[in-house]
Amino acid sequence: MTTPDTTKSETQSQAETIDFGFREVARADKQGLVRGVFDAVADKYDVMNDVMSGGLHRLWKARMIDALYMRPKARLRLVDVAGGTGDIALRAHARAQKLGTALDAHIIDANAEMMKAGRQRQAVQSQGEHMHFTTGIAEQLPLPDASADMLTIAFGIRNVTDRAAALQEAHRVLRPGGRFVCLEFSHMPSAVLQKAYDAYSFNLIPPMGALVAGERAAYQYLVESIRRFPTANAFLGELEAAGFARAEAQLLSGGIAALHMGWRL
Repeated sequence: MTTPDTTKSETQSQAETIDFGFREVARADKQGLVRGVFDAVADKYDVMNDVMSGGLHRLWKARMIDALYMRPKARLRLVDVAGGTGDIALRAHARAQKLGTALDAHIIDANAEMMKAGRQRQAVQSQGEHMHFTTGIAEQLPLPDASADMLTIAFGIRNVTDRAAALQEAHRVLRPGGRFVCLEFSHMPSAVLQKAYDAYSFNLIPPMGALVAGERAAYQYLVESIRRFPTANAFLGELEAAGFARAEAQLLSGGIAALHMGWRL
């Protein structure tokens, strides 16, 4: 029989631990462990995205930029969370240029090594006055209320310790009418295809990570973290709970990844 004291103890234990891949770790330790993963792979991160997705991440990111629905406006402000390499910000900037709109990108990342890699990109340096890098975490964005037109996060939300707080922060910093777009690995509706994809992920990605980036353990974590992330529909519920209106999810490549979108009204 479970006593009230036992139930309370179990609840406290669950609150004090969190997944880090397939391991359970103290909540206070997860951010540092994730930082260690990305410190290890920062200079090879975009290359390994090609390896992990078979190059599909480029198509997914193009869809992500399409989903921003940039409005004709003299100047737009984008906040890209966990975007240290500058990849999403550069893509958004290129789209804004085509539309004849100026875009300022505020890139916030907890990982200094990732931002170092981003700042070293020639394309980022050529847009220096429009690319701003700040160290910070998704749960405590160093930005004022209602200060951004768009907020993006690509392949970063599953590494956040407190997703609810991160989504509430995203909602807070967006202006009324602001757009939230999150790209993340997801789960395939087909059990047969998911099983095949799991076999590829667990048997090939960590060895490729060892070969390309010299970091098998880091890519073992990344594969495991994908499996621990909620389904697209479950995560959609988290967006709605954070206050986003007209929230929707779109599966990409059969569910290997998904776009999650919403509006701040």
